Amino acid sequence: MSHQTTRWSQFGTLITVFFFWGFVAASNDILIPVFKEKLHLTQVQSQMVSFAFYVAYTIGSLIFLLISSLIGKDLLQKIGYKNGISLGLIISALGTLTFYPAAQQESFPLFIIGLFIVGLGFSLQQTAANPLAIIMGDPKLGSQRLSLAGGINNFGTTIGPLVVSFAIFGSVTASSASADIQSIKVPYLILGLAFVIVAVIFRFSSVPNKIDLDALDQDAPADTSVSMDSPAQIRTSVFAYPQLVLGMIAIFLYVGVEVSTAANLPEFMKEHLQTPTDKIAPFVSLYWASLMIGRWTGSVGAFDLSKGAKSILRFLMPYIAFTVFLLVNKIANHDITPFYIYALLIVGLIACDILSKGNPARQLLIFSCMGGVALLIGIFADKMTSVYAFISVGLFCSTLWPCIFTLSIAGLGRFTNKGSSLLILMIMGGGFVSLLQGWLAAPEHLGIQYSYFVGVACFAYLAFYAIRAKTALKQQGIDYDVKTSGGGH
Repeated sequence: MSHQTTRWSQFGTLITVFFFWGFVAASNDILIPVFKEKLHLTQVQSQMVSFAFYVAYTIGSLIFLLISSLIGKDLLQKIGYKNGISLGLIISALGTLTFYPAAQQESFPLFIIGLFIVGLGFSLQQTAANPLAIIMGDPKLGSQRLSLAGGINNFGTTIGPLVVSFAIFGSVTASSASADIQSIKVPYLILGLAFVIVAVIFRFSSVPNKIDLDALDQDAPADTSVSMDSPAQIRTSVFAYPQLVLGMIAIFLYVGVEVSTAANLPEFMKEHLQTPTDKIAPFVSLYWASLMIGRWTGSVGAFDLSKGAKSILRFLMPYIAFTVFLLVNKIANHDITPFYIYALLIVGLIACDILSKGNPARQLLIFSCMGGVALLIGIFADKMTSVYAFISVGLFCSTLWPCIFTLSIAGLGRFTNKGSSLLILMIMGGGFVSLLQGWLAAPEHLGIQYSYFVGVACFAYLAFYAIRAKTALKQQGIDYDVKTSGGGH
């Protein structure tokens, strides 16, 4: 097979864009209170920052599909993958440029337009980068490479708010009241410059510009006891693959439960623990760090190491990531003593990771079930027990994106890019599911604690998808339980 060994030099270049996505997305949370305070916005208006960013992914995917349809050929196959990422970075850089006139004029609509353009660029980068991560080595380890890339993304989400806070406020602990809207200009112009530099690096890197999509099917892990599609069964539409159609719903609900669990945590802590607003940030930070902890753990299998070394790393990696979280919050002058107990919950994550054996379908099933259990504990317990139960959902959401993405585009062949774009389109679930839970959290509906049943329903579907996708792929001759010859295990 042509894709057995992970090409680390190419992969190292590729994951720089994963870092940027996390860095910018988490930094948006810093901008929201600044805009609200300085531009005199309502709470709903300030949430346009997140909404514009998520909707940009959807609009970007639709534009990609429309252009591909109009030119009669997949856009990335025409312009090339690394060229697509470079173009996406340039589009995002143009978005950061609008921050200068926006700050000069103190114009909220201009800021929103700028963020929307940044998100459009990210949409194209995501459509190209996710399939690239999967094909840069043994396809069986694709989900683990995506976990590693996701871990770099979450490193961005962990340090992004600190760096942007320092750049805007001159301190990582200052409040939005001390910010000047003009101070936003320089950090985002520097970010735009970074986008351009990385775009140039990509353009001249060894990252593949083409993927032989039809060869992907031959490289997929095969169950030789099941025959591949016969010529009579060749599928003529991307929607003829159940793993993708059901996977689109899975991505929508996964991003939804990931975002809504965190978005509603501050309100839960205010209502049930009377926690002051300025003390909530480290707990939300631990939720997002939990994704990093889980992804760093899930990525161990992607390395070309001995079995013994991998076993040791499976225990070390999550605690290294947890230490990064503690250090970041120590630098920010937060009290980190309440978080030491969380080290015990990480043991549960390690156990689930070992049980999953690096199989994306099994991992999706185990982690979805555990996420649902964590939410149920949070719903029926109270106080800090509930808080840590809700936060631990981050541990179990951590590897779901790479598992769903890998299962969804497996066996799509020439439809791989279209499938990838359709999955990116469904990121909008982050906006819609959190809105639904927010509405149900009102006292006249379910209340904040019982509103988390929305997340339980999401996890129930994801567990169903894990079983259904495995069956659908087996019928197409793809089985992740069958070892490929000469694989990286």
